[in-house]
Amino acid sequence: MDKLVIASGNPGKLREFEFLLRPLGIEVLPQAQLGIGDAEEPHFTFVENALAKARHASRLSGLPALADDSGICVDALDGAPGVFSARYAGEPKSDRRNNDKLLQEMQNVSDRRAHYYCVLVLLRHADDPQPLIAEGEWHGEIAREERGEGGFGYDPMFWLPGLGRMSAELAHAEKHAISHRGKALKVLLEKLQAKG
Repeated sequence: MDKLVIASGNPGKLREFEFLLRPLGIEVLPQAQLGIGDAEEPHFTFVENALAKARHASRLSGLPALADDSGICVDALDGAPGVFSARYAGEPKSDRRNNDKLLQEMQNVSDRRAHYYCVLVLLRHADDPQPLIAEGEWHGEIAREERGEGGFGYDPMFWLPGLGRMSAELAHAEKHAISHRGKALKVLLEKLQAKG
């Protein structure tokens, strides 16, 4: 596998995948570069949405496809925003409005526990009956205010008690080593190696 289409239009995710896959010598092609638009994400689980995105990108490109579905799950909100993380404040998607809405919802909440969740799906072709699926979680808390310039999405408000910093304050390499996406990709690569 020397070429792989990434079933995402999210610039932050694309940067992360390029960084994580570059050492493997795999050419990463964003789906938009191939004229492929976003797939519908009608499902209520991360894995179903990731499968739908990977099949869409693979079918239209004729290439193997890697899709990610991820989001932040807040304990006190019964797992919300969850699969709706990117559109938590509605359309059009906006990190700023999403963060504002979550801070508002959490204003008087004492239980700040949350985790990022990521599921990756790799298809060799659109009708692959055995997709490779990997998942990762990254635990932290929702801060009461934002801080940091790095990352994207909810990173400026995702507090890491063990490090005493926000996700948005981490260097790229440091974040990738411990993030939900980094963990999921490590599992995925182990599965790929096991398959030879």
